[in-house]
Amino acid sequence: MDLLTGRVGRLLFALPFGIFGILHFMMAENMSGMVPDFMPGGVLWVYLTGVALLAACVSFVIQMQVRLAGLLLALMLIIFVLSVHLPAVMSGSETAMPNLLKDLSLAGGALILAGRYGDGSAAD
Repeated sequence: MDLLTGRVGRLLFALPFGIFGILHFMMAENMSGMVPDFMPGGVLWVYLTGVALLAACVSFVIQMQVRLAGLLLALMLIIFVLSVHLPAVMSGSETAMPNLLKDLSLAGGALILAGRYGDGSAAD
């Protein structure tokens, strides 16, 4: 795999998740309102999500457990699509559809990355 599509692409994919993870810690109270009502402990879920995002970023950057991190990240993003964004779209929110599509496409990217590391070896 060449440098641009391999290493640079992987790092460009990982970086926003690290930033999102940090933002979850910096803005936990503001984000706790996005936790679905059926899940108690709003701010705790924001912190756990921040940890998961940071862990995925680190995994992608250091190329350890990339397949597992990609699969778990994709699962988390799909859960967000189904539990946060889809209900907001259905209730008529004008800003929810772009977030739904963003998380859906990021989940696809995480699955592609997981697939590149499917045999346990580094892909680049």
